[in-house]
Amino acid sequence: MNIEFPATDLVILAGGQARRMNGMNKLLQQFDDQVQLSKICQNFKTEVQNIWVNSHRDNSIYKHIEPDIQCYADDQSGFLGPLMGMKSAWSHVQSDYVLFVPCDVTYIPSQVLAKLHRALQKNAQAQVAYVMINGDALYPFCLLKRVSLPILEQQIAADRLSLRACFKLLHAQNVSFQKQSLFCHSINSLDELQQYQQIKAFKQLLISN
Repeated sequence: MNIEFPATDLVILAGGQARRMNGMNKLLQQFDDQVQLSKICQNFKTEVQNIWVNSHRDNSIYKHIEPDIQCYADDQSGFLGPLMGMKSAWSHVQSDYVLFVPCDVTYIPSQVLAKLHRALQKNAQAQVAYVMINGDALYPFCLLKRVSLPILEQQIAADRLSLRACFKLLHAQNVSFQKQSLFCHSINSLDELQQYQQIKAFKQLLISN
């Protein structure tokens, strides 16, 4: 277990409807060489206390693939987005820090958890630090403190579900990463998935030749 930073749980955000994926459960898809669930878990399992999946379905399949994970659903029904998944986490996790990772992420930067913790430590007011990849803010890929909960609750009660707006209230910090030739940092549609896999196959073909 890493002792550079405070005890942290991991939550994989998989609570959406995946409308642009025809309802496909993105966490169970294989974008790269591994199923997304396994890819994310294996990246972080030596750095976090517990791993959770925020989801409304397929819990038995998740547990079959990764037996040590735990699952929870949103506190309220209605698919209210990642802010609800984040707010709901604090009813379940014991740690005061949670690393949230979107289920459809394609690139997980090296030492991302340590760097997010360092960003929080540099600013006493900051209650969240999020990832930027190639200049794009990936708000659902973030490290959140438990003390953020009252603001999360206020935003949801007011039907303000934007992570960007909420994070401003939390004095958000960001950590920037660059990845050459990255087609997209997350998969949001079947078209994107097809293009991502075609580009990956083309690169492998070039390498093999």
